[in-house]
Amino acid sequence: MITVIQRVTQASVSVDNERVGSIAVGIMALLAVEKADTEKEAQRLLERIFNYRIFPDDTGRMNLSLRHIHGGLLLVPQFTLAADTDKGNRPSFTSAAPPAHGFALFSHLQQLALASHPTVQFGRFGADMQVSLVNDGPVTFMLRA
Repeated sequence: MITVIQRVTQASVSVDNERVGSIAVGIMALLAVEKADTEKEAQRLLERIFNYRIFPDDTGRMNLSLRHIHGGLLLVPQFTLAADTDKGNRPSFTSAAPPAHGFALFSHLQQLALASHPTVQFGRFGADMQVSLVNDGPVTFMLRA
């Protein structure tokens, strides 16, 4: 699994002009499932997202996690993160999970997130989404399970 996390002051995702998820201060995470990923990787990646220390403490150092600040999490499925861009001018998606596998793991991740954090919102798997955010910093990291 691959995710790009961004520290945000606000973020939202819409489908067909309907807002399906939004958060205030927190993390917006774009997430891709790869072929070999399992529920174990999903759980590990979610724990990393919750515990990754990217928020400033009283001295301005990035020492606080999403759990420390009680911020929101917006999880957005984005299979294009699994693209192979090493050659040519067109991405290859051979490492991306097939849709059924990707949907199953994203659904599992949703259940885990809802059970372990009070403020979680989601994009919609397989939908054409419009994502808006204010990246705070900007602070952006790529994580793998």
